[in-house]
Amino acid sequence: MAVTPEILPPKKKRESDSDETLLRTLLLKSKEASALNPIPFVLFHNSKSIIRVAKLLTLVVEDLVMNYNSESLFPASAVLCFEEMLIVLNGIKNLVCDCCENSKLWLLLQQQSVANKFQELTLELSTLIDIFPMKDMKLSQDIEELVILIRKQCSKTVFYIDEKDSVLRNDVLEKLDRIKREIVPQQFKLKEIFQKLNLNDSISCTEEIEVLEEEYRNQEDEKSKAEIVSLIGLVRYAKCVLYGESSSPKIVRRNKSSSTDLTIPADFRCPISLDLVRDPVVVSTGQTYDRASINLWIESGHTTCPKTGQTLDHTEMIPNHALRNLIIMWCREHRIPFESTETKEKVNGVTTNKTLIEATKMTVSFLLQKAKASQSLETTNRFVYELRALAKTDSNSRACIAEADGLPLLVKFLGQEHPTLQVNAVTTILNLSILEANKTLIMETDGVLNGVIEVLRNGATWEAKGNAAATIFSLTGVHAYRKKLGRKSRVIKGLMELAKNGPISSKRDALVAILNLAGDREAVAKLLEIGVVEMASQVMDGLPEEGVTVLEAVVKKGGLAAITATFHIIKKLAMILRDGTERAQESAAATLVNVCRKGGPEVVSELAAIPGIERVIWEVMGMGTGRGRRKAATLLRILRRWAAGLYGNATAAYSATATTTTRVVLPA
Repeated sequence: MAVTPEILPPKKKRESDSDETLLRTLLLKSKEASALNPIPFVLFHNSKSIIRVAKLLTLVVEDLVMNYNSESLFPASAVLCFEEMLIVLNGIKNLVCDCCENSKLWLLLQQQSVANKFQELTLELSTLIDIFPMKDMKLSQDIEELVILIRKQCSKTVFYIDEKDSVLRNDVLEKLDRIKREIVPQQFKLKEIFQKLNLNDSISCTEEIEVLEEEYRNQEDEKSKAEIVSLIGLVRYAKCVLYGESSSPKIVRRNKSSSTDLTIPADFRCPISLDLVRDPVVVSTGQTYDRASINLWIESGHTTCPKTGQTLDHTEMIPNHALRNLIIMWCREHRIPFESTETKEKVNGVTTNKTLIEATKMTVSFLLQKAKASQSLETTNRFVYELRALAKTDSNSRACIAEADGLPLLVKFLGQEHPTLQVNAVTTILNLSILEANKTLIMETDGVLNGVIEVLRNGATWEAKGNAAATIFSLTGVHAYRKKLGRKSRVIKGLMELAKNGPISSKRDALVAILNLAGDREAVAKLLEIGVVEMASQVMDGLPEEGVTVLEAVVKKGGLAAITATFHIIKKLAMILRDGTERAQESAAATLVNVCRKGGPEVVSELAAIPGIERVIWEVMGMGTGRGRRKAATLLRILRRWAAGLYGNATAAYSATATTTTRVVLPA
């Protein structure tokens, strides 16, 4: 069937629209490439040459757009050239941008391969210009001459490595080799290298380390990863040696503090640490925990699931990738840094890298000597801050600081004469305590534990007290140390005081430590003696989820004393059951079940007298967590038995013979 004239124009119109769109897109891309700045360090001439070609191409495309005729179509070969040019221009933009944003040292080492990429892009562009159908496009003479100029520019451009860049690269490799052979680099030569790369202060060095760590994560080649790790060690050393004394330390709270002003979704919190989960894993009971917290729980000798109390069939952990992705998205949305402990250790924990190990040892030695010899507290503080930052990076750094006798020196700086120095010193000890071997050193080195406890009780700032509490929590990961710390009244009083009166972040530090101590029955007795129930009741007004979780743990192991002490907050627990988060409701229901079971009919009647309590329990049974629903169902059965008179009869024989001065008795 013949095509009618009415059908042809719409088809031609659609194709011409497509041509115009392609041309305008090409113009946009060429302008973006033209607006780029040359790489300010290494390969400057290479990037400048290719940007110059993009600027010439922009002039050609601008003319084509200005003189575009919608009635005529481009030749197919021209359309193909334009489409390929889009790809090349996008490649130019990405390459230059990546180089500018990349690590300066890594780019210096990779300069030859990057120069080759510039060469490849230029050759691709040259080929496209060669096959570009100038005659068919009916270009003006000026534009034809411009196309010929671009062709010549592409063909004659030679990409090369500047001699000074090559020398600088060799200098860096020589410094890495000297460090690997345990030879301390000469400071003035190291400074020359870093100044040439515009790494002129502590901040720029810190940024360089962060970019190198990101590059490490993006690399798959093991050799490249090893080179990057060596560079990280070099920059850490140079940062401390060259700029440590002049840097101005900032008090940077630990990751969780950055989210204290936000309400973290209940499902994103670890039931053990009550903090944002960084590395979620699922245990055999189906519950999800942060890997570090559940590892600590199991290593402390526990064989049960912290939430359900069920015995763990095995200790294998399955990563919860779905939850992790949701947490990452939430963190990005609220601008909270996210990095799991496991990822951080993978980036920095390449303990077989000789250069990194020796660079770390040199860095630690330098910082400790400077801190020891300094006559000014302000200057000392700068070096201790660098130790704090180093102790946060990886296990290798923590081991090096402890092995170099860093702990006895840090104890000297735990006094109140300089509050910021106190914070940095106690936080360094906290970071060191993450390494299992260092826990023993902290507990056994003269004065270290007492110094931390003193900061907990009488620290100059809430942050110092909070980090001392976090150190106590870290130490309680070892079962023997948990028992020892749980018997110390000074520790428990300090934690309780902090939990009652500190700011939100410090309260949480204290509460997680108390929660861990509550795993030991002897410690629970001490906690009850010092008033943990009253403290938890007070905390529940501002941090209901954390307060009721502590209360649940105490009631579970506290026996009659805990039940008696809990009697007066039955109504508060009922309010949390009604208005709290799912996690808070779960803990409140579990606590009420224990209290009612062990407290007898008087406690049950107190709960039953609360208006609407059965409706609240029904709501938890319908919409709570799995464990929350089960506990709520048990609680409802207890109330129904009490209402039917069965609960009182079941305990009558026991209450007739029990000798107690309290108003509640244990059931038979």
